[in-house]
Amino acid sequence: MIKLYRIGREEVEAVARVINGKKLFRVGSPYQEVDKFEREWAQHLGVKYALCVNGGTTALIAGLAGMRIGPGDEVIIPSYTFMATAIAVLAVGAIPVLAEIDGTMTIDPEDLERKLTPETKAVIPVHMCGFPANMEAIMELSRKYGFKVIEDACQADGGSFRGKHTGTWGHAGVFSFNDFKIMAAGEGGALVTNDYDIYERALIYHDGGAAFRPYAGELKAPVFVGSQFRASEITGAILRVQLKRLPGILEDLRAIKKEFVAHFKDQMIPSNDLAGDCGTTVGFSFANEEEARNFAASPGVGGRLPIDSGKHVYINWEPILQRRGAHHEALNPYRFAENQGLRMNYSKDMCPRTLEILRSTVYIGINPDWTEEEIKTRIESCQRALDT
Repeated sequence: MIKLYRIGREEVEAVARVINGKKLFRVGSPYQEVDKFEREWAQHLGVKYALCVNGGTTALIAGLAGMRIGPGDEVIIPSYTFMATAIAVLAVGAIPVLAEIDGTMTIDPEDLERKLTPETKAVIPVHMCGFPANMEAIMELSRKYGFKVIEDACQADGGSFRGKHTGTWGHAGVFSFNDFKIMAAGEGGALVTNDYDIYERALIYHDGGAAFRPYAGELKAPVFVGSQFRASEITGAILRVQLKRLPGILEDLRAIKKEFVAHFKDQMIPSNDLAGDCGTTVGFSFANEEEARNFAASPGVGGRLPIDSGKHVYINWEPILQRRGAHHEALNPYRFAENQGLRMNYSKDMCPRTLEILRSTVYIGINPDWTEEEIKTRIESCQRALDT
């Protein structure tokens, strides 16, 4: 599990600069840390607009609001992702529909197409563990059927698919920067897009005080009631330093994964784009759960089965399976008149292929600071486990 790959004195100095300026709120800050991060992140990814918010979940919510997704709409998501992907759909009043993953651990484009209906207004592919989803196939379906695509790249900061950054293939993309992500600021997230209408509506939605901000007079859309997803200057300051660290982190992660792939190529899970993979995780594929568990538990391997992650497996999403979509029944999207007739009859056996894959796969998390000796020892341990 990723946890704060690299952080140190530079981040401390950045936070001190904000505190010494005595302005932690992003509006009117003398240092404009969040504003600068948004510009730097957009430039890094090659997109027109970036909006920094307080989490990956809120970035998804703001993005869906920016796309005008709401009651009466279905949004297809993979059955293997953090429950926040489904939560974001419900937060805008729409209904999440689950699709199978394939061996790449990302949404299966063939099952996605089977699940499409006229009510499908958006799809959220998720680049789990930095594994890129097949964005070419997904965008082809988007053009054919007319649905919006918002990429959940929360576990793929800086990743790519066929030379183009994950998060920039769809109509919008979102990222997360909590302690378990490649870039970390404790909490934090970002929405990116090349569509000004999506960006402007997300901007309004993310700040309940949008009507009173300096940019209010430049807005083309009427200001509507939003929420409070703003990021603080402390978050922005940390992320600006983390962004400078990102290329080095990815370079080291990918170099280590390359050694594993070279040694265990035939045992690896398939990849939609190995070069664009973030390198956070090595995935081994087995014929069945017994083989997978024996390998994972072997001395020195340090493996884990994704089926055991709990929160990332749809069968554990009790609030979703029980259709408890809000704190008050009157606000529960599953009760909305507009949503009656949409697909919400969830069951734990609804995505059997996903469960089969999660039970027969073993993950090994990579640390970019492993020494050559540590890498060699881990590879040797894996080889011994496969030979027994």
